[in-house]
Amino acid sequence: MIPSHEPHLVPGTERGIMVVVVGPSGAGKDTLINLAAKHFAGRPDVHFVRRVITRDRDAGGEDHLSVSDGGFVSMEQSGNFAVWWEAHGLKYGIPAEVSVALAKGHLVIANGSRSALHLFQAVFPRLKVINVTARPQVLAGRLEARGRETHEDIMARLARGPLTVRGDYDVTELDNSGSLEEAGRKIIETLNSFLTKIG
Repeated sequence: MIPSHEPHLVPGTERGIMVVVVGPSGAGKDTLINLAAKHFAGRPDVHFVRRVITRDRDAGGEDHLSVSDGGFVSMEQSGNFAVWWEAHGLKYGIPAEVSVALAKGHLVIANGSRSALHLFQAVFPRLKVINVTARPQVLAGRLEARGRETHEDIMARLARGPLTVRGDYDVTELDNSGSLEEAGRKIIETLNSFLTKIG
């Protein structure tokens, strides 16, 4: 049985802020999330979500909990996810435990997907979105360096849609076309600005 995409509403999340970081492949959002996590390490009021994903533990550059398709379905049916979605043949879940930190008025940061933002918005009243982008030529160069796709496939991927977020969301745009140090400073400044809004 395939579970419904309807999100589980999580009560008591109004005090804290949920931040979802999105962006196209090659924009560097995983790297920036890791940099921010190191910067805020030890802060009890800042939490970086460890996602549940139906892919191998060693695949990708993200520290995630790897589960089988069947295990994911069982977890979803047991109410273990605040939000879950499918993308590129994989399932991704945000653990329901984030509601505890949000109820305490903390900042929670999750690696998300532009296609799933409506699910996050339905669950989290105080949602902020950071959209990590880069110039198309920069994205193409980074994707080619990975060696997973041909140049033609990459150009077709970049031509499929805009790099902006569509919809009525509170979005902060973060251009990561330049140095990693500059983009890292920007995401840390952005998260600090969100912390000042919690109270």
